Amino acid sequence: MNRVGHILGIVGGSICVALGVAGILLPLLPTTPFLLLAAALFLRSSPRLHARLLNNRWLGVYIRSFQVHRAIPLRAKIVSVALLWATLLWCICCVVDAWWWAQVLLLGVAVGVTRHILSYATLRRSGRNGEPMA
Repeated sequence: MNRVGHILGIVGGSICVALGVAGILLPLLPTTPFLLLAAALFLRSSPRLHARLLNNRWLGVYIRSFQVHRAIPLRAKIVSVALLWATLLWCICCVVDAWWWAQVLLLGVAVGVTRHILSYATLRRSGRNGEPMA
């Protein structure tokens, strides 16, 4: 990989990590897709950053769980759907209460994102060794 590609991979991966972390706190911003993209960019541009991301105590779990099992932990599903609905219902009732079309649009977004999150398998922990299983 040339020098420019190397730098762009690191910058792009770093931006994706920042967006993924923001997605943990903001319900409409996805976490896992940004972290998966960051892992892919780091894999090609910086094996050291790729390893750091995968071994990170909080962020590595999202990537490893999804790569191995194509599943989302139950707690992450519950928290993300609950925060999504709380935020969007507040927006529907208090922010865009004068625009019926915006309320319908936000309600459609909430239903669509909820359906997408729930469409993935639920990651469970096995009783014996604590290893995750889908």
